[in-house]
Amino acid sequence: MLNDSQAFSGFSVDDTAAARTFYEEVLGLAVTEENGILSIHLGGGHRAIAYPKRDHQPATFTILNFPVSDIEATVAGLADKGVRFERYAGTPMETDEQGIFRGGGPLIAWFTDPAGNVLSVVEA
Repeated sequence: MLNDSQAFSGFSVDDTAAARTFYEEVLGLAVTEENGILSIHLGGGHRAIAYPKRDHQPATFTILNFPVSDIEATVAGLADKGVRFERYAGTPMETDEQGIFRGGGPLIAWFTDPAGNVLSVVEA
């Protein structure tokens, strides 16, 4: 029934202007806005929407994963733009000094958007 639908995901933010600046200027993604809702244009013709929510609470899980070919270069480039990577010291998801998890499975590094939602880069 929905197999031809152009599905997309969405998440809330507390400040759409800050979110737009982050997704455009820091992550380098195209962002459009209609009726106060941001469309974040992702690779492969996909998109996610970010909508304002007055009582926004950051997602406690990863809302977007960005596959990259070289995680170390990507982490360094994002860090140069002011992105701070999450550190999970003393947990099963412990990260190294760059913020990269190397404990099995794909290499991954988590960071947050201005609204506190968790994003990641994953070496593919």
